[in-house]
Amino acid sequence: MSNRNRKTYLKRVNLTISITLLAVFISIIFIIPFYLMGNMATYSTNNLYTKFTFLPSNYLLENLKTVMRGMFARSLLNSLIVSICATFLSVFVSALFGFSIAKYRFKLNKFFFNFIIITMMIPTSLGIVAFVIEMRILGMIDTFAPLILVFGANSYGAFWMTQYIRANVPTELIESARIDGCNEFMIFIRIVVPLIKPAIFTLSILIFLWSWNSYLLPIVILNSQSKFTIPITIATLGSLYFTDHAARVTGLFLGIIPLFIIFIIGSKFFVKGITEGAIKG
Repeated sequence: MSNRNRKTYLKRVNLTISITLLAVFISIIFIIPFYLMGNMATYSTNNLYTKFTFLPSNYLLENLKTVMRGMFARSLLNSLIVSICATFLSVFVSALFGFSIAKYRFKLNKFFFNFIIITMMIPTSLGIVAFVIEMRILGMIDTFAPLILVFGANSYGAFWMTQYIRANVPTELIESARIDGCNEFMIFIRIVVPLIKPAIFTLSILIFLWSWNSYLLPIVILNSQSKFTIPITIATLGSLYFTDHAARVTGLFLGIIPLFIIFIIGSKFFVKGITEGAIKG
């Protein structure tokens, strides 16, 4: 190996080591808050602000008992039902909307697309009063239906799918399928959906995360404790005269475990979808 090649090789090695060390450092910074959260779950509320250290304590079992007495397992199931249904509905409707806007030409095409962009600028909290009144008229208060239906009209998902389908689904392929006699719905299911899997996984993770962490709408809609979702259950841990912060941290730590699992499983598609959307969208 010549001196020039050796210097080039050493530069690449040093660059790789530097990038790796930087990535490790950034990862540690992001991991520390989760470690502290898990560590706080091992302390009692009385000791949380007086004797807290970076070493675990021995109060984890008591915190877990407090959390489970608050119907945490039931609220976990409720959140799973709501989040899965909301994710499926939102992704399906958004993909259909994106396919129709991106690949069909009709009179109100631009109007609908611009309307979606405008609604993205409006805070969702502004429409919560009207939405709750509507749900009350329909008799859906204290049910999971409003928590699921609200994600059926997701402007971000519609915009995301429109941009992704427009950039990644060839029009020629759709026209070939039509010539072969395939109807429009089958074109969507058999051709479009396989081509937009990264976008589907990316949007699914985002919608699941938003639904799982939703607090304002569930606390307004739900009245029965047996129907509470994770955020409401965590907020109610404690008693009338005592707020059990340690138990709440324990519930919060348990509540983010499913999110970690989902992100780990779908991280490959999530990163791919975000990258392709950023470059081609």
